[in-house]
Amino acid sequence: MAIQSRFDVTPRKAVRDTLALVLAGGAGTRLKDLTRWHSKPAVPFGGKYRTIDFALSNCINSDIRRIHILTQYKSYSLNNHIQKGWNFFRPELGEFIDTIPAQQRVTASWYAGTADAVFQNMDIIEQEGYRYILVLAGDHVYKMNYETMLQEHIEKEADMTVGCIEVPTGEATQFGVMEADQSMRIVAFEEKPEYPVQLSYRPGYSLASMGIYIFSLPFLKKALYEDAELADSSHDFGKDIIPTFIQSAAVFAYPFRDLYGSDEPYWQDVGTLDAYYEANMDLLSVTPKLNLYDSDWSIWTYQEQLPPAKFIFDDDGRRGYAVDSMVSAGCVVSGSKVKRSLLSSNCRLNSYSLIKDCVILPHVNIGRNCIIQKAIVEGGCKIPPGTQIGVDAEEDSRYFHISPKGVVLVTAETLRRKVESQGV
Repeated sequence: MAIQSRFDVTPRKAVRDTLALVLAGGAGTRLKDLTRWHSKPAVPFGGKYRTIDFALSNCINSDIRRIHILTQYKSYSLNNHIQKGWNFFRPELGEFIDTIPAQQRVTASWYAGTADAVFQNMDIIEQEGYRYILVLAGDHVYKMNYETMLQEHIEKEADMTVGCIEVPTGEATQFGVMEADQSMRIVAFEEKPEYPVQLSYRPGYSLASMGIYIFSLPFLKKALYEDAELADSSHDFGKDIIPTFIQSAAVFAYPFRDLYGSDEPYWQDVGTLDAYYEANMDLLSVTPKLNLYDSDWSIWTYQEQLPPAKFIFDDDGRRGYAVDSMVSAGCVVSGSKVKRSLLSSNCRLNSYSLIKDCVILPHVNIGRNCIIQKAIVEGGCKIPPGTQIGVDAEEDSRYFHISPKGVVLVTAETLRRKVESQGV
């Protein structure tokens, strides 16, 4: 039986009674050196954004303007981004966006899991008087109207609602997988199962958790305090809270719906190099799965004041151009060829170079006569003239990390090793 009684809540009242908690403390070890100085939510994406901008923009577009960001791992760049790009909230209207670092408020330990991260901040959450708590991951790329999910949570008198998406069963081993009855009440849940259960109405697909949760506050308090007392718990929403309470509480699944009615809504966990690379490269397609040019659901970010991108030289063999590419502000393409690549802000590409199938992060300088193919280049790299990457896999493997799908990760440290070994 649900702990809360039914509320007659208007949509406007519901969002005002909602606090968003964005979990942004992930170490992101599967992204290798891309998270050497950043937490996962602070990793650049799409030329000018950070990954966390998508969850925060979804909140703004859903009219949820009371947000705490829970940080832990290497949070300086994230804090800096939030301060510069997200300081437009109006405190006099009750709006805010705060970063809350791990403070060992309850125990002498850092966050042990997603549920523990919320539990350790329950004193802050309770004193603010909210009825509903929206918990989000800060490292996923997607567009979603949380207000619609909130209204369904209220209508079903739910204690907890779990955002979910249909994924191929072969990929579902990386997610929490659930079974739901006809009313979408969750009847079984398993975190990262070896053999995910398939959907009866769509064989070959499973119902996976997106890491998006809405809680009614009384239930959240009860669940977290009980979980905190369990010595054998990993204190995680997927591993512990959902499986423990699906029999005794009203826990429902909310199917993720595309904003514009597409049968295949876009949601991407960019937690691996290949997933990160593919999500960026998809933006270059004629009709990307993620539309950044949608003025009805804008993605906000810190907008650095930069001049427009510039393309110079038009001589045979020294022509500055880009095709099937995205080129961000501040870039100078000086006599270089850019094909199927994404150039982030403030990059400089010098003459006679070829950049193909690449994701170039901010402030990269590529020297003359370089060939860079199928690579992710870390922000701030200075690539010496004549460098070739993505041409000889055996040579690349001596210095760089190469993903399972053959994407070369180029960082300042690995470049230094390559330069030193070759005596350049």
